[in-house]
Amino acid sequence: MDFTKMHGCGNDYVYIDCFKQDVEAPELLARTLSDRHKGVGGDGVILICPSETADAKMRMFNADGSEGRMCGNGVRCVAEYLFRHGYASGTAADVETLSGVKHIVRREPGLLTVDMGAPELAPEKIPVTGFAKPVVNELVEVNGGAVRMTCVSMGNPHCVVYVPDTAGLNLPVLGGAMEHSKWFPEGVNTEFIQILDETHLKMRVWERGSGETMACGTGACAAVVASVLNGHCKKDTDVDVLLLGGTLTIRYTGDTVLMTGNAVEVFTGTVEV
Repeated sequence: MDFTKMHGCGNDYVYIDCFKQDVEAPELLARTLSDRHKGVGGDGVILICPSETADAKMRMFNADGSEGRMCGNGVRCVAEYLFRHGYASGTAADVETLSGVKHIVRREPGLLTVDMGAPELAPEKIPVTGFAKPVVNELVEVNGGAVRMTCVSMGNPHCVVYVPDTAGLNLPVLGGAMEHSKWFPEGVNTEFIQILDETHLKMRVWERGSGETMACGTGACAAVVASVLNGHCKKDTDVDVLLLGGTLTIRYTGDTVLMTGNAVEVFTGTVEV
């Protein structure tokens, strides 16, 4: 099986071109190829498939084999792949996902902007249980302590928590506790945010099914939406989110969320499965 290794801000996946080859048991394939010691290595596997409604369809599988609805860094890389390999022309491409069709503009090779759509704040749509109204700066108990969380869906569930300093966090404990807490029946991605100023946020993320990753595009979008809701950032303003793997620029207009970031091809190869 031929594959391409790509990353967006260090959020790396193994990409498989399903225009040219079929994939059986993608859940098992993701667990096998994502292993950083015995496989190719990555945060998961993304299939680039034919679509009846867009230039291509993205199917994204986490490192544990679970299928995700959306990946912001992944969809940029899918679009970059489409441009590089002649599946899309010009400067715009549409990619079908489980969270709808995403429109991507290629500003230059390797730099793309994705219209991520409107954030979802209704608790039942995220989903987050135990709340009748949008969860903004709500105090909850987790792992024996208290945190304030803001919940947003960007096609997948996110919980944003503000901290004084992201460097000293015990992310496996805190992130794992949030992922498996009673409030999130489908698990959750948790963004731990340090506010630098109103246009710069520092972020570490715990992704459900993968653990800590170098970056999370939908998580960066959720962080900026939450920061606007909490009064830390301004609406319709570019905000740089500093992640372990690089920087994403996010703009929440009030109607939609625009995400700009890189998409890098690392290497190609062939693996026996």
